[in-house]
Amino acid sequence: MDTLLNPDLWIGLAILTLLEIVLGIDNLIFISILSGKLPEDQRSRARRIGLSLALITRILLLLSLAWVMRLDKPFWATTVAGHDIGISGKDLILLVGGLFLIGKSTYEIHEKLEGADGEKSSGSAASFQSVVIQILLLDIVFSLDSVITAVGTVKQVSVMITAVVLSMVVMLVFVNQIGTFVERHPTIKMLALAFLILIGTMLVAEGFHQHIPRGYIYFAMAFSVGVELLNMRIRSSEKVKLHQPYR
Repeated sequence: MDTLLNPDLWIGLAILTLLEIVLGIDNLIFISILSGKLPEDQRSRARRIGLSLALITRILLLLSLAWVMRLDKPFWATTVAGHDIGISGKDLILLVGGLFLIGKSTYEIHEKLEGADGEKSSGSAASFQSVVIQILLLDIVFSLDSVITAVGTVKQVSVMITAVVLSMVVMLVFVNQIGTFVERHPTIKMLALAFLILIGTMLVAEGFHQHIPRGYIYFAMAFSVGVELLNMRIRSSEKVKLHQPYR
């Protein structure tokens, strides 16, 4: 009871829940973009499965805190020009995950703007299984970031798990609205892909131990979205039709 009445516990829970929601938006945007390749009647299911996989992945990692914390220890180290250089499991995951985001997002932008419309259509849309597998791989990258944030914010594992569950409930409620909005507005989709390139670059930088404060990243993203929302409100020109490989 004393623990439950501790205000520090509730403040930590509120802060961590908010951080988890902010970190989860990146994941949510990419899930919406990937699920957009599917037929309309399968998109909602793919988004909910994607977020459920993200929740399960985060909880499993939180229950394996000792393993997560060992990722900071270099498994390979050397000295170059008098400077110690080491690569840990965490660094490797951040590097691979960041490069994956940069490559995948760049390919998606090319496909939407210069790809052949309907080139991959053969009587069927994108495979539901392949989309879910891509979402799962992305969840692993974002889950590591989320868990490390949780470990650095609070000490109680129960509080960490509660914050993760609460953040996922919020995102599950709004996942379809966000996905539909992204699909209806091509410029928002291009901005989202550009944001993911930015996030991928940040992950690569952190993999090389070059920390970039997230406040700068999220301010740039929020400012860009704000400008585009003003454009959407002021201008009523005909919308650009993005190319779709699956029709």
